[in-house]
Amino acid sequence: MITLNQIQTNLAMAIKYSGMTHLQIAKLVGVSKSCISHYIKGDRMPTLDVFANLCKILDESADYILGLE
Repeated sequence: MITLNQIQTNLAMAIKYSGMTHLQIAKLVGVSKSCISHYIKGDRMPTLDVFANLCKILDESADYILGLE
């Protein structure tokens, strides 16, 4: 079973290994830098539109982030 914790971990890893700063990612997605930090810490989950844009910007499939692969 997939858990919210696994999704948050996968998203955090994708952000970490993207080679971009939190500020760069935030600007590309249209959120604040602190939102990116909250996603990494697991304090918050992105909305669906932000999640889709993160997948595109990070060049990761939604299936990977969601733990479906």
